[in-house]
Amino acid sequence: MNLFVQELQDRRAITETPVPGINQDKLIARGLQKEQYIGILGLAIALISAVGFLSRRVEYAIVFAFVLSAILIALFLFI
Repeated sequence: MNLFVQELQDRRAITETPVPGINQDKLIARGLQKEQYIGILGLAIALISAVGFLSRRVEYAIVFAFVLSAILIALFLFI
């Protein structure tokens, strides 16, 4: 009986056909990638500066980790 009810509901389901050329999703922020990258870079520089005030060794370790991460990401993207 339950399967029969599900079959009936599927037959009456309304399908929506999207209008071509119009993709206005209000929940997706489009065109903000540059600002986000600038903000992330600014936060990274502020973090390195703050840690560098406290300890040079930790600052060098963080910079090394960022550089190594960037190299590995680029390597894996282009392989």
